[in-house]
Formats: sequence, structure tokens, C-alpha cells
Amino acid sequence: MTGTRRDETGASPAAWVALAPQRPARSSDVTAISELMRVSVLELFPRFYDERQTASAAVHIAHLDTQLIEDGTYFVHVADEQIVACGGWSRREKLYTGSGAGADDSRLLDPATEPARVRAMFVRADWTRRGLGRAILESCEHAAREEGFKDLVLGATLPGEPLYRAFGFRETERFMVTMPDGVSVECVAMERPVEGAS
Repeated sequence: MTGTRRDETGASPAAWVALAPQRPARSSDVTAISELMRVSVLELFPRFYDERQTASAAVHIAHLDTQLIEDGTYFVHVADEQIVACGGWSRREKLYTGSGAGADDSRLLDPATEPARVRAMFVRADWTRRGLGRAILESCEHAAREEGFKDLVLGATLPGEPLYRAFGFRETERFMVTMPDGVSVECVAMERPVEGAS
């Protein structure tokens, strides 16, 4: 298996994904997903943001948009009956959570002219770099392609930027997200064509 990336345990991403299979998120997962988001931010954000930014993000960025679950566009990976990764995509206008609600957030996008959004990707710290994030992105791309979307866009926090770059997203700009409490964090706007889109 020359060329297959492996983590420090020697296991390949495919092996880890098999241990934490993916499924669509359900409404009964909301509490577990919300807790995963909060823990992921508290564990991973301090490498990129200061204490005040991390604390604010744990409240305002680690906030689940349940519309994603209702739309059937959100996925989770489950290991030992615990959700260890989550993320999805959206056919709606909203790009990210953090700065509060917008008047046009729920507007349906036009696949012919507008890109689908990748949304709310979080992985538990002890499951990072094991292929789960990539598996979610692959599911997002496949589903978006099935609905006729030609491009994907996202607003990345700094901890997620390396994953998106590795998946082929390119940076279009850096911007600040100001949360409802006035705290701001740097984010990265990124885009990628949907492979195989006609």
C-alpha cells in the first residue's frame, strides 16, 4: 500500500473510517453534535486563536444549525456509540454560523449559477487526521453534484484550513467574523469546483 497516508498508529484513513462509519445526522443527535462542536472548539482553537476568541467561538461558532439536519445534508461519524466527527453541506444561502442570523439565510440556491456551501465541520481532537473530515467532504461533493451544483464554497476557521486545502479548496480571501458578543476571529473564504459536475 505504498503511498497510502497513515497516522501515528500506522492505520490508514480507510481503516479509521471503517471504525467510525458515517451516516446522515438525525434530530436525536442534536445534543451530542452540539457537545462535540463545543469540545472540538475548546480543544483545537487555542492553537490558532487566543483565549477570548476560543471562549466566544465555543458559544457562537459551535452552534448547530438544525436546518442542515432537517434538509438531510448533514453527516456524522460514530465510534463506540459516540459522535466523533460531523459536517455537511447546504443548498441554502447561509455560509456559516457565528455572526448571527441573516434575513436571507434560508433562501434556496440556484445550482446552475450559485455554489453549494460546506458547513459546520467539526472533529473530536483524538480523531483528527484520520480521514473522517475528508470522508464528509466527499459525501458533500457527491450530494451537491447529484443536485446539479458545479462549485463548493466555505468559510473556514483556521483549524480547518489545512483539511480544505488538502481536499483541493483554494483561498479567495481572508475575512473577520464578528460574533454577537463583539469578539472577532479570522476566517478564510475558500472555493473548489465539484468534480464530475456537468
